[in-house]
Amino acid sequence: MGKVKVPRKSTYVDMTAMTDVAFLLLTFFMLATQFKPEEAVIVDTPSSTSEIKLPESKVIQITLDKNGRIFFGLEGIEFRKALLDNIASKRQITFTPQEKEEFGQLANFGTPLNELKSYLAMNKDQRKAYNEQAKGVPCDSTQNATNELKDWLIEARRVTNSTAVIAIKGDRDANYPVVKNIISTLQAQKANRFNFITNMEQAPQ
Repeated sequence: MGKVKVPRKSTYVDMTAMTDVAFLLLTFFMLATQFKPEEAVIVDTPSSTSEIKLPESKVIQITLDKNGRIFFGLEGIEFRKALLDNIASKRQITFTPQEKEEFGQLANFGTPLNELKSYLAMNKDQRKAYNEQAKGVPCDSTQNATNELKDWLIEARRVTNSTAVIAIKGDRDANYPVVKNIISTLQAQKANRFNFITNMEQAPQ
């Protein structure tokens, strides 16, 4: 009896449709993704075993470097623009639409109010050089007039309807008196719940 020959079938698979879908997804993520702006200062945070993560939005971040300089940041471009409007109204300062756009792109800043307009007029390289010798946001718990951190905090909580999470990102070598001033400023505004940002380390076995 003769053998029955099974017809060979082609193993060719048309990948055109899948390739189109892959490029569409890639294009979507490229257009929809918002990259986080570069922070004005880099700090070496202490380590801990805490696994609590901060939310992606509505975060007020107070950064303290090893030289005792304070940098202030608020997540969300629209929140930052509204924050600047409130500060401008409170301190009777006028900011142009371009300056508001520039401020909306800042992750954080360590600039006294009397230098903020000139800071916003700088290009990226000039700001980077400025940040290396910036004075930081003034925070003197004994003199309310010079405690600009208090004003930024009040208005940031106002634009977020007091729902923002407050986080302190301090360098491991930061001066304790400055940390104490920050905490005193928070407590004076009845902001008694806040987080410390740390590096993750392995929990003890």
